[in-house]
Amino acid sequence: MITQRFFGADRRIAITIFILLAAAIVVPVLNLAVSPASAFYIPSYMVALTGKYLSYALLALALDLVWGYCGILSLGHGAFFALGGYAMGMYLMRQIGSRGVYGNPILPDFMVFLNYKELPWFWTGFDHFWFAALMVLAVPGLLAFIFGWFAFRSRVTGVYLSIITQAMTYALLLAFFRNDMGFGGNNGLTDFKDILGFNVQADATRSALFAASAVTLALAVFLTWAIVGSKYGKLLMAVRDAESRTRFLGWRAENVKLFAFTVSAVMAGIAGALYVPQVGIINPGEFDPANSIEVVIWTAVGGRGTIVGPIIGALLVNAGKSWFTGMLPEYWLFALGGLFVAVTLLLPKGIVGMWDSWRGNARAMRAASVAAEAGIDAEEPKIVRSAATAPGTWSASGPEPQPAE
Repeated sequence: MITQRFFGADRRIAITIFILLAAAIVVPVLNLAVSPASAFYIPSYMVALTGKYLSYALLALALDLVWGYCGILSLGHGAFFALGGYAMGMYLMRQIGSRGVYGNPILPDFMVFLNYKELPWFWTGFDHFWFAALMVLAVPGLLAFIFGWFAFRSRVTGVYLSIITQAMTYALLLAFFRNDMGFGGNNGLTDFKDILGFNVQADATRSALFAASAVTLALAVFLTWAIVGSKYGKLLMAVRDAESRTRFLGWRAENVKLFAFTVSAVMAGIAGALYVPQVGIINPGEFDPANSIEVVIWTAVGGRGTIVGPIIGALLVNAGKSWFTGMLPEYWLFALGGLFVAVTLLLPKGIVGMWDSWRGNARAMRAASVAAEAGIDAEEPKIVRSAATAPGTWSASGPEPQPAE
């Protein structure tokens, strides 16, 4: 009753949030409080691996907000993910201090190796967690706002928008590969020691990071549901389905898209910040346009425009990737391409979308069967309800009522 009153007809949102919050408690307990000899014990490597999957799920959810509900196919969300990861990586590098290979308390090892004389100005403040957390939100959000401001006001849409988002990602890839950029060049940022004073390699820290990923994803699901279910969400879908008509009605479609694009980029940046301490490295490879395309595949497999679908798609595809790369590494790319083709041809609505279609057809068949057994027309109740709701009117699909004799 409470679930239906709060979340409406779609209980999947409440169930997803409950599962994520429960996992944030249960998984750390099974890792830290259960004996390794027990069948219920979850190894530390599995905790970190699943935490990485949850950060990927948050990235897929961020893409779903703009692609599934606004019709913006972004091929550059990997850039926002990587920028958030670099912001967190810079904080983790500053926490190493004199424990690095060269023992310099100020400069990270790669800067000492490259003969930097002083810390670059844009590294200032990253020795504080609050500042790094602010940059995780601000840098991807600001880039998305500036990019979207020019793109949406120039009426760039469709495949052209997808191409320029991919070009933006590739430009950042080339820039971060340069050693003189001050971000570690080809090797990136790694060899992290502490986060908030706790050893990043400790089991308790890994469990805490997993719990943070699960709770953050649950909050992102709630935020996305709140946005989509609001009046703005209806306007968002109106822009997706009929942008020209929405403009003719007086709405500024570019402002609608800009807000969604910026919020989505911030969510992707948070996903990157959660990803880095659990994986232990961030390098320019995260800007690779192929990574952004892979996010599109996760979202399509799960079902775009469903909130829950992208999460399912990200978890399933990445779990399958881990299995394939371990068992049949040389065939993984073929499997990924085949999966995308199969989803396009056989599951155009994704897993969740196909499930909804099947459930809707099943309900319609049951209603028709009940109506047939009762000896009435299946459409008759709809006509009666319509007439009862609005006297003097009738359903467009039903017969026109005759005047009383």
